[in-house]
Order: sequence, then structure tokens, then C-alpha cells
Amino acid sequence: MKKFTELERATAIFVLIGAINWGLIGAFQFNLLLVMFNTSLVLERVVEVIIGLSGVFWLYKLLMMKK
Repeated sequence: MKKFTELERATAIFVLIGAINWGLIGAFQFNLLLVMFNTSLVLERVVEVIIGLSGVFWLYKLLMMKK
């Protein structure tokens, strides 16, 4: 079984956080990131961008696996 690199592990965690957050928003209209970073909208946006970039990274990895 292939071991994940540090980058893969870190981005996977951010993707999971994003997925859980969107699930909470959809089910309960509860934004976990907004609650966690209530005092810093800039920090919330930075985390959201990191989550988005992590998703793009994994999309790329998945597309490259097919080749």
C-alpha cells in the first residue's frame, strides 16, 4: 500500500474539513469555519482558499491516476 506524502496528508485533511463544513451548511445552515474564525474574517478566507486549493490538488491527482 502506497504511503501518502506530507503534502497529500495535509491537503486531504483540508478537503475533509471542507466537505464536513459544506455538509453542515447544507443540512443545518451551520458554517463551522465562520464559528471557528468569527473574530477574523481574513483568517476564515485564507482557510477557505487553502481548502479550495487542496481540492484542486486532489482533482489533479485523481486525473493523473487515470493516465
